[in-house]
Amino acid sequence: MKINLKSGIDKLLFGMKQNDVTAVFGKPDKNYKDEDDNVIFVYNSHKIRLTFYEEEELKLGYLVASSNDLEVFGFKIIGRKIADVKKDLATKGITKYTQETFDTFENYFNEDNWFILQTEFDEVVKFEIGAIINEKDEFAWKFPVKK
Repeated sequence: MKINLKSGIDKLLFGMKQNDVTAVFGKPDKNYKDEDDNVIFVYNSHKIRLTFYEEEELKLGYLVASSNDLEVFGFKIIGRKIADVKKDLATKGITKYTQETFDTFENYFNEDNWFILQTEFDEVVKFEIGAIINEKDEFAWKFPVKK
């Protein structure tokens, strides 16, 4: 599945509603609400979790994925050493990360593209990406609004 920085993953675009997503991926394996009343869809076969923000008319705003076929700019991500992934991303101008450590996990957050590379034991195990917030402090939705 192709990661489209600032837009989403594969055919999933930030700003989609739940029915738009089910039209593409079908019914989720799990569907629940988190502590903030956001709606969460889980697709086991795609190894992806989608968050629809309650405060944003339940638009798709965050994706967490761990599928081995995830790629960005043609580079695979999951299961590779973080140093190698960062080296590949640097060839595309992505070099700034804020690093956080939790137990055996380390997160590498790139604010410009609003994504996190999560590692464990020096290997990327998860990729998270969120909708971009623009200079007006609003979400920059990518899915065209139906009139």
